[in-house]
Amino acid sequence: MGEVLSQNEIDQLLNALNTGELDVEEYKSTQNEKVIKEYDFARPSKFAKEHLRTLEIIYEHYARLLSTTLPAHMRSSCQVDVINSEAVAFSEFSNALSNPIILGIIDFYPLKGNIVLDMSVNIGYAIVDRLLGGKGEPLEKERDFSEIELAIIEKLMNIFVEQMIEPWKNVAEIDPRLEQIETNSQFAQIISPNEIIALITLNVRIGKVEGLLNVCIPYICIESIMDKLNTKYWYSSMQESDHEEYSEFIEKQIANTHVPLSAILGKSTISVNDFVNLQKGDIIKLNTKVSDKIEVLVGNIKKFEGKPGLAEKNNAVMISNIISKEDE
Repeated sequence: MGEVLSQNEIDQLLNALNTGELDVEEYKSTQNEKVIKEYDFARPSKFAKEHLRTLEIIYEHYARLLSTTLPAHMRSSCQVDVINSEAVAFSEFSNALSNPIILGIIDFYPLKGNIVLDMSVNIGYAIVDRLLGGKGEPLEKERDFSEIELAIIEKLMNIFVEQMIEPWKNVAEIDPRLEQIETNSQFAQIISPNEIIALITLNVRIGKVEGLLNVCIPYICIESIMDKLNTKYWYSSMQESDHEEYSEFIEKQIANTHVPLSAILGKSTISVNDFVNLQKGDIIKLNTKVSDKIEVLVGNIKKFEGKPGLAEKNNAVMISNIISKEDE
C-alpha cells in the first residue's frame, strides 16, 4: 500500500506540475528503471535474516540455561545475554583473533562438521581464579595458559557444550562433544577461510568480569536442517514438544505425590472428665454399626466408602464405593 498524502502535499504536487518544476515523463522513466542489486559471488549470502533470527532464539534459550547453571559451579553471580548475530566469512572472524585465545572445537554430531566456541581470555582467567579459590579476577597482563589451567577451563567448557543440547532440541537432536581446545590462533584454521558462518555473540558476566562468547556455526554444518531454521517451524515444534513434556512432567509429579489416606471407623462424643479417666479396657461407643460402611478420606476430603477387615493379619479397608462430586 502506497503512502497516503496529506491535502497540503497534494496541493504542492499540483503546483509543481503547473509550474513545470516536476516533469511527468521524466518521473515515469525513472520509475521504469530496474534497480540492480549488487551480489558478491565470493561471499554468497547463505544465511537469511530468518535463519539468523531463529539462531538468536535458540541461543537466547542457551543463554538462560547458562545463567542458571554457571552460578552453581562458579559460586558467583553469572549472567549471559545474546547481543548480536550476523553472517560473515570465517576468514573475517579468524583474522580478528589474537594470542592467546580460548577456542573450543566442537563436534556437532550427528550434523556434518564442527562448530567453534570462542571464549574471551579474561573470562578464562576469571574462571580459573574463581575455581581455585580466588575472587574470580582476571590477570593484569595476559599470558599463555598452563596445562592445569587448561584442564580447569576444559571442564567448564564441557558444561557450555552440554547446555546446547536442549535449546537445539526443537530443530535437531544433537550430541555435541568437545574435541579440543586451541590457545593459538595459527591452529584455528579448522574451517575453510571462504566458508560463510553464522556468528552469534553472547556477553558473559561472572561476578564483576565481563567478556564475549562467540559461537561460530558454518553453513555446511547446518545445511541439512536449514529448512527447519525458521521461526514458524521453531515455534510450532516448541509448543508441541513443550506441551507433551509438560503433560508428562505433571503426570510424573502427580504419580509420585504422597497424600494422607485415613479411614474413619466412627465418631463419638464424651466429656472431658470421661476422657481424663479413660483406662485400658474401657469401651467407647461409636455412632456406627459393624455392618455400616466407613468413610475413607484423602487428605480432608471424603473420596471413598469401604468396609473394614483384615488382609494378611493386618487391619485393612476394602473400597466399596467411589464418591463423586455429584454424590456429595
